[in-house]
Amino acid sequence: MVSVAFALALAACSSGGGDGDRFVLTTVSADISSNDASVSSTTSSSGVEDSGTEASEVEATPDPLVGELTITVVAVHPHDSDAFTQGLEVHDGRLLEGTGLYGESDRRLVEITSGAVQGLEALNSGLFGEGLTVVGDEVLQLTLKAGVYIRADAETLTETGRGLYDGEGWGLCFDGSRLVMSDGTPTLTFRDPETFEGTGTIEVTLNGEPLANLNELECVNGQVLANVWLTEFVVVIDPASGEVVATLDASSLRPDDAPFDNSRFALNGIAHDPTTGRFYLTGKRWPVVYEVELS
Repeated sequence: MVSVAFALALAACSSGGGDGDRFVLTTVSADISSNDASVSSTTSSSGVEDSGTEASEVEATPDPLVGELTITVVAVHPHDSDAFTQGLEVHDGRLLEGTGLYGESDRRLVEITSGAVQGLEALNSGLFGEGLTVVGDEVLQLTLKAGVYIRADAETLTETGRGLYDGEGWGLCFDGSRLVMSDGTPTLTFRDPETFEGTGTIEVTLNGEPLANLNELECVNGQVLANVWLTEFVVVIDPASGEVVATLDASSLRPDDAPFDNSRFALNGIAHDPTTGRFYLTGKRWPVVYEVELS
């Protein structure tokens, strides 16, 4: 058994909302079973180099993530410090990023090593952009409170259509056959990528207790990684059971010049590169993106 202790936002105020309201922080001590005796509970970010790495052409199949995860920083890349990051994915060797805030929301394609924005489409000022994911040649992007999702061309980012859903939209990822969506509650909703209709739900639990504030999502190797809003932790969820099977303390990654404000400068953004098995982690208005290995 691996003991995990960290502060998690578990209960929302009645007003709800992913980026403007207050949540109650509760310290949770969790015991997570691990079949890997070599899992370390030490976070390391030493030996960082500000340089790019060349991706292999062969996709790496990662082992399932379990227990307390270790971060090894491979490289640090520049990131637009005005970008209020809400969604992050690797797409054709670039980062696809969705940003939020009314009047500032967009979706963009970013060159990884330079941080240069190579394409950008703004949302109208009445929409607060949230998580996004790629399905085939399309981007699907959520909005916070409007109940609207946007379809866009994955190369040009041009909007191609819209649809509606009930409730709030926070995080979104695609596992190869279905969408997984978060809404700030402990419930993940599975959706058909073509119709966006719900096909099922699962309640996420940590040590048997519901875990709320699940934010940006990344589907990797049959698991779902989720930022936990208002914390510097990432959890790894088994979507079949809803159980948290691994945790990552990413507090060591917070840049020195990022104010310690987990509402406006929160850790938020997980992207997996299947060609290398590495991950990209960043936060709202962070000046850097970390290229890391998890073990």
